[in-house]
Amino acid sequence: MKTVFLGSGQFGIDSLNALLGSSHSPLLVIAQPPRPAGRARKTRPTPAACWAKENSVACIEPENVNKPEIVEKIAQLEPDVIVVAAFGQKIGNEIIALPPKGTINIHASLLPKYRGAAPINWAIINGEHETGISIITVVEKMDAGEVLAQAQTSIGPFDTAGRLHDRLAALASPLLLKTLDEIAAGTATYTPQDHSGATVAPKLKKSDGLLDFSEPAQALQRRIRGLWPWPGASAEYVSNTTGKSQRVAIAMAEVVESSNPAHVPSGTLDGNLNVICGKDALKITKIKPAGGTIMDFEAFVNGRATQPGDAFAGIVDRTKND
Repeated sequence: MKTVFLGSGQFGIDSLNALLGSSHSPLLVIAQPPRPAGRARKTRPTPAACWAKENSVACIEPENVNKPEIVEKIAQLEPDVIVVAAFGQKIGNEIIALPPKGTINIHASLLPKYRGAAPINWAIINGEHETGISIITVVEKMDAGEVLAQAQTSIGPFDTAGRLHDRLAALASPLLLKTLDEIAAGTATYTPQDHSGATVAPKLKKSDGLLDFSEPAQALQRRIRGLWPWPGASAEYVSNTTGKSQRVAIAMAEVVESSNPAHVPSGTLDGNLNVICGKDALKITKIKPAGGTIMDFEAFVNGRATQPGDAFAGIVDRTKND
């Protein structure tokens, strides 16, 4: 089938690679425009735009995909199907209705659970044991289309959002090809979602990463994993000896069963340099100081003469509108 691909992020690259070697190779990739990225805020094209250039596939990067001239460009190609994956713009009904075989989306959850922009992150944060890929029809309401195919994967106790993202991206590519083959053959099954079971996965903000150590260690550990590598789970490291503080991102931690009979304040490091939480404690294994690189917690401790009584404090939310 003649295919147009709408995608921007790294999530769709495995699927693009699969399409390229198939009978559904994309005629056109449509991606978000280049944006500032990294510490230097240097303007960079999206991963999908880079892929298109590397593979000699036509690519456009409109600010608004629904502009009449973009819709007309897609229509001139007469695609049989449009595939959407991590595109980042709302797609209007005029584009959705263009291809005779439909417009389909690759979504990183087992719909109807976790509709929205950050399904991978919230599945980990909320303690789900499994997630997956859903390939659905695109409709006006976000992630509410009919389901054509799903594939499941478990969420391990040490899976981060980054690690799960890559596994789901790899899981999506063979499922997409199978679905497109079924659409082409007229054998695809379209199953309506149970909308009463829908949950949401809202777009992440930096403020979602602000840790509150009065919460149970288990909840904090899930938040740390669910927010790595972005926006990261943040706290303020405070030396009890000097009073100096430094912002850090906790990249990896383990839950340690612990009691706190002395009622030491949450966030304080105990005799084993574990962080006392509202319930149990966190053993930090990887940490990233602000402006620095990720390191073993042991190296962080040695560099700062960290000792029991030092603490990790929550950070006041100054980014409510970010």
